Amino acid sequence: MKTPFRLDGRRALVTGGASGIGECTVRALAAAGASVVVADLRLGAAQALATEVGNGASALRIDVSDPDSVRQGFENIGALDILVNNAGVGHVGTIEETELEDWRRLFAVNADGVFLVTKQALKLLLASDHGSVVNMGSVAGLVAVKRRFSYCATKGAVVALTRQLAGDYAGRLRVNCICPGTVHTPFVEEYLEKYHKHEKDKMRAEVHARQPIGRMGKPDEIAHMVLYLCSDEAEFVTGSILTIDGGWTAL
Repeated sequence: MKTPFRLDGRRALVTGGASGIGECTVRALAAAGASVVVADLRLGAAQALATEVGNGASALRIDVSDPDSVRQGFENIGALDILVNNAGVGHVGTIEETELEDWRRLFAVNADGVFLVTKQALKLLLASDHGSVVNMGSVAGLVAVKRRFSYCATKGAVVALTRQLAGDYAGRLRVNCICPGTVHTPFVEEYLEKYHKHEKDKMRAEVHARQPIGRMGKPDEIAHMVLYLCSDEAEFVTGSILTIDGGWTAL
Protein backbone atom coordinates (compact mmCIF):
# COMPACT_ATOMS: atom_id res chain seq x y z
CA MET A 1 0.00 0.00 0.00
CA LYS A 2 1.36 3.41 -0.96
CA THR A 3 1.93 6.08 1.62
CA PRO A 4 -1.19 8.26 1.74
CA PHE A 5 -1.33 12.01 1.20
CA ARG A 6 1.83 12.19 -0.92
CA LEU A 7 2.28 14.97 -3.50
CA ASP A 8 5.56 13.91 -5.06
CA GLY A 9 6.28 15.62 -8.37
CA ARG A 10 3.48 18.15 -8.03
CA ARG A 11 3.84 21.91 -8.11
CA ALA A 12 1.80 24.08 -5.76
CA LEU A 13 1.30 27.80 -5.22
CA VAL A 14 0.15 29.22 -1.88
CA THR A 15 -0.90 32.87 -1.64
CA GLY A 16 -0.25 34.56 1.67
CA GLY A 17 2.22 31.75 2.11
CA ALA A 18 4.83 33.42 4.30
CA SER A 19 3.03 33.36 7.66
CA GLY A 20 0.23 31.84 9.69
CA ILE A 21 -1.96 29.23 8.01
CA GLY A 22 -0.19 29.91 4.70
CA GLU A 23 3.24 29.15 6.16
CA CYS A 24 2.04 25.92 7.76
CA THR A 25 0.40 24.95 4.48
CA VAL A 26 3.65 25.51 2.60
CA ARG A 27 5.45 23.29 5.11
CA ALA A 28 2.82 20.55 4.93
CA LEU A 29 2.74 20.45 1.12
CA ALA A 30 6.52 20.51 0.84
CA ALA A 31 6.88 17.72 3.42
CA ALA A 32 4.48 15.66 1.30
CA GLY A 33 6.76 16.06 -1.71
CA ALA A 34 5.34 19.07 -3.53
CA SER A 35 7.47 21.86 -4.98
CA VAL A 36 5.85 25.00 -3.58
CA VAL A 37 5.78 28.59 -4.77
CA VAL A 38 5.49 30.78 -1.68
CA ALA A 39 3.53 33.80 -2.92
CA ASP A 40 3.34 36.76 -0.57
CA LEU A 41 3.62 40.54 -0.43
CA ARG A 42 6.63 40.11 1.87
CA LEU A 43 9.26 38.72 -0.47
CA GLY A 44 11.99 38.42 2.16
CA ALA A 45 9.85 36.24 4.42
CA ALA A 46 8.72 34.16 1.43
CA GLN A 47 12.33 33.62 0.33
CA ALA A 48 13.40 32.58 3.81
CA LEU A 49 10.59 30.02 4.04
CA ALA A 50 11.26 28.66 0.54
CA THR A 51 14.93 28.17 1.41
CA GLU A 52 14.01 26.43 4.65
CA VAL A 53 11.51 23.93 3.21
CA GLY A 54 13.61 23.17 0.12
CA ASN A 55 12.40 20.56 -2.37
CA GLY A 56 12.51 23.10 -5.20
CA ALA A 57 10.44 25.70 -3.36
CA SER A 58 10.63 29.27 -4.62
CA ALA A 59 9.38 32.69 -3.57
CA LEU A 60 7.18 35.12 -5.46
CA ARG A 61 6.16 38.63 -4.51
CA ILE A 62 2.55 39.07 -5.44
CA ASP A 63 -0.29 41.43 -4.58
CA VAL A 64 -3.41 39.35 -5.16
CA SER A 65 -5.57 42.47 -5.43
CA ASP A 66 -3.53 43.88 -8.33
CA PRO A 67 -4.23 42.36 -11.76
CA ASP A 68 -0.83 43.41 -13.14
CA SER A 69 1.01 41.92 -10.16
CA VAL A 70 -0.87 38.64 -10.54
CA ARG A 71 -0.27 38.49 -14.30
CA GLN A 72 3.43 39.23 -13.93
CA GLY A 73 3.73 36.71 -11.11
CA PHE A 74 2.56 33.89 -13.36
CA GLU A 75 4.85 34.76 -16.28
CA ASN A 76 7.52 32.29 -15.15
CA ILE A 77 5.26 29.55 -13.84
CA GLY A 78 5.19 26.83 -16.45
CA ALA A 79 3.16 24.19 -14.64
CA LEU A 80 0.84 24.03 -11.68
CA ASP A 81 -1.12 21.23 -10.02
CA ILE A 82 -2.31 22.87 -6.82
CA LEU A 83 -3.50 26.37 -5.98
CA VAL A 84 -4.21 27.43 -2.40
CA ASN A 85 -5.95 30.81 -2.23
CA ASN A 86 -5.03 31.70 1.33
CA ALA A 87 -4.22 35.44 1.26
CA GLY A 88 -6.73 37.51 3.20
CA VAL A 89 -7.29 40.55 5.40
CA GLY A 90 -9.81 41.36 8.11
CA HIS A 91 -11.82 44.26 9.46
CA VAL A 92 -13.71 44.80 12.71
CA GLY A 93 -16.95 46.75 12.51
CA THR A 94 -20.70 46.77 11.99
CA ILE A 95 -22.11 48.28 8.80
CA GLU A 96 -22.20 51.63 10.62
CA GLU A 97 -18.51 51.30 11.48
CA THR A 98 -17.50 50.18 7.98
CA GLU A 99 -16.45 52.81 5.46
CA LEU A 100 -16.68 52.20 1.73
CA GLU A 101 -12.87 52.16 1.64
CA ASP A 102 -12.82 49.32 4.18
CA TRP A 103 -15.44 47.37 2.23
CA ARG A 104 -13.56 47.76 -1.05
CA ARG A 105 -10.20 46.84 0.51
CA LEU A 106 -11.56 43.58 1.92
CA PHE A 107 -13.28 42.62 -1.31
CA ALA A 108 -10.15 43.52 -3.30
CA VAL A 109 -8.03 41.04 -1.34
CA ASN A 110 -10.44 38.38 -0.08
CA ALA A 111 -12.71 38.02 -3.10
CA ASP A 112 -11.10 39.75 -6.10
CA GLY A 113 -7.80 38.12 -5.12
CA VAL A 114 -9.29 34.63 -5.38
CA PHE A 115 -10.82 35.54 -8.74
CA LEU A 116 -7.66 37.06 -10.20
CA VAL A 117 -5.26 34.34 -9.07
CA THR A 118 -7.57 31.47 -10.01
CA LYS A 119 -8.29 32.96 -13.42
CA GLN A 120 -4.56 33.36 -14.10
CA ALA A 121 -3.81 29.82 -12.89
CA LEU A 122 -6.74 28.11 -14.58
CA LYS A 123 -5.07 27.08 -17.83
CA LEU A 124 -2.16 25.50 -15.96
CA LEU A 125 -4.45 23.71 -13.51
CA LEU A 126 -6.64 22.31 -16.28
CA ALA A 127 -3.53 20.96 -18.02
CA SER A 128 -2.65 18.98 -14.88
CA ASP A 129 -3.85 15.45 -14.22
CA HIS A 130 -4.30 16.40 -10.57
CA GLY A 131 -5.64 19.97 -10.70
CA SER A 132 -6.89 21.11 -7.30
CA VAL A 133 -7.90 24.49 -5.88
CA VAL A 134 -8.37 25.04 -2.16
CA ASN A 135 -9.90 28.36 -1.13
CA MET A 136 -9.55 29.61 2.43
CA GLY A 137 -12.96 30.67 3.59
CA SER A 138 -14.12 31.11 7.18
CA VAL A 139 -17.00 30.27 9.46
CA ALA A 140 -17.71 33.97 8.94
CA GLY A 141 -18.83 33.01 5.44
CA LEU A 142 -21.37 30.56 6.86
CA VAL A 143 -22.78 32.21 9.98
CA ALA A 144 -23.03 35.73 11.34
CA VAL A 145 -20.13 37.00 13.44
CA LYS A 146 -20.72 40.17 15.41
CA ARG A 147 -18.89 43.27 14.13
CA ARG A 148 -17.40 41.45 11.14
CA PHE A 149 -19.75 42.90 8.51
CA SER A 150 -17.39 43.23 5.54
CA TYR A 151 -15.34 40.15 6.46
CA CYS A 152 -18.47 37.97 6.56
CA ALA A 153 -19.54 39.32 3.17
CA THR A 154 -16.20 38.54 1.52
CA LYS A 155 -15.95 35.04 2.96
CA GLY A 156 -19.52 34.34 1.91
CA ALA A 157 -18.43 35.24 -1.61
CA VAL A 158 -15.52 32.78 -1.38
CA VAL A 159 -17.89 29.98 -0.36
CA ALA A 160 -20.24 30.75 -3.26
CA LEU A 161 -17.54 31.03 -5.93
CA THR A 162 -16.02 27.74 -4.74
CA ARG A 163 -19.27 25.89 -5.40
CA GLN A 164 -19.75 27.63 -8.73
CA LEU A 165 -16.24 26.81 -9.99
CA ALA A 166 -16.59 23.21 -8.85
CA GLY A 167 -19.79 22.93 -10.86
CA ASP A 168 -18.37 24.48 -14.01
CA TYR A 169 -15.23 22.33 -14.01
CA ALA A 170 -16.43 19.07 -12.47
CA GLY A 171 -14.37 16.20 -13.85
CA ARG A 172 -11.59 18.55 -14.95
CA LEU A 173 -10.61 20.42 -11.78
CA ARG A 174 -11.43 19.92 -8.11
CA VAL A 175 -12.34 23.05 -6.14
CA ASN A 176 -12.97 23.02 -2.40
CA CYS A 177 -13.17 25.50 0.46
CA ILE A 178 -12.01 25.26 4.07
CA CYS A 179 -13.85 27.34 6.66
CA PRO A 180 -11.77 27.64 9.85
CA GLY A 181 -12.99 29.03 13.12
CA THR A 182 -10.66 31.21 15.16
CA VAL A 183 -7.10 30.03 14.59
CA HIS A 184 -4.17 31.26 16.68
CA THR A 185 -2.09 33.05 14.05
CA PRO A 186 -0.28 36.40 13.68
CA PHE A 187 -3.61 37.62 12.27
CA VAL A 188 -5.18 37.16 15.74
CA GLU A 189 -2.18 38.66 17.52
CA GLU A 190 -2.39 41.75 15.28
CA TYR A 191 -6.06 42.08 16.19
CA LEU A 192 -5.23 41.88 19.91
CA GLU A 193 -2.45 44.44 19.51
CA LYS A 194 -4.73 46.85 17.68
CA TYR A 195 -7.90 46.57 19.75
CA HIS A 196 -6.81 45.20 23.14
CA LYS A 197 -3.21 46.34 23.52
CA HIS A 198 -3.35 46.73 27.31
CA GLU A 199 -5.18 43.47 28.01
CA LYS A 200 -3.87 41.06 25.40
CA ASP A 201 -3.34 38.13 27.76
CA LYS A 202 -6.84 38.47 29.20
CA MET A 203 -8.46 38.75 25.78
CA ARG A 204 -6.40 35.90 24.34
CA ALA A 205 -7.61 33.65 27.15
CA GLU A 206 -11.20 34.74 26.49
CA VAL A 207 -10.88 33.96 22.79
CA HIS A 208 -9.57 30.49 23.64
CA ALA A 209 -12.39 29.93 26.13
CA ARG A 210 -15.22 30.98 23.81
CA GLN A 211 -14.41 28.26 21.31
CA PRO A 212 -16.69 25.26 22.04
CA ILE A 213 -13.67 22.96 22.18
CA GLY A 214 -11.98 25.28 24.67
CA ARG A 215 -9.11 26.60 22.57
CA MET A 216 -8.34 28.29 19.28
CA GLY A 217 -7.34 26.17 16.32
CA LYS A 218 -3.73 25.60 15.35
CA PRO A 219 -2.47 26.64 11.90
CA ASP A 220 -1.04 23.19 11.18
CA GLU A 221 -4.48 21.64 11.76
CA ILE A 222 -5.82 23.73 8.88
CA ALA A 223 -2.73 23.02 6.78
CA HIS A 224 -3.21 19.27 7.02
CA MET A 225 -6.81 19.60 5.86
CA VAL A 226 -5.43 21.45 2.83
CA LEU A 227 -2.98 18.59 2.30
CA TYR A 228 -5.80 16.05 2.34
CA LEU A 229 -7.86 18.02 -0.18
CA CYS A 230 -4.88 18.23 -2.57
CA SER A 231 -4.08 14.52 -2.37
CA ASP A 232 -5.24 11.53 -4.41
CA GLU A 233 -7.16 10.36 -1.36
CA ALA A 234 -9.58 13.26 -1.90
CA GLU A 235 -10.24 12.67 -5.61
CA PHE A 236 -13.99 12.30 -4.96
CA VAL A 237 -14.14 15.59 -3.05
CA THR A 238 -15.13 18.70 -5.00
CA GLY A 239 -17.47 21.58 -4.32
CA SER A 240 -17.22 20.84 -0.60
CA ILE A 241 -17.22 23.45 2.16
CA LEU A 242 -15.34 21.90 5.07
CA THR A 243 -15.53 23.44 8.54
CA ILE A 244 -12.71 23.05 11.03
CA ASP A 245 -13.93 25.24 13.86
CA GLY A 246 -13.81 23.47 17.21
CA GLY A 247 -17.60 23.01 17.13
CA TRP A 248 -18.51 26.65 16.43
CA THR A 249 -21.01 26.08 13.60
CA ALA A 250 -22.41 22.94 15.28
CA LEU A 251 -23.62 25.09 18.16
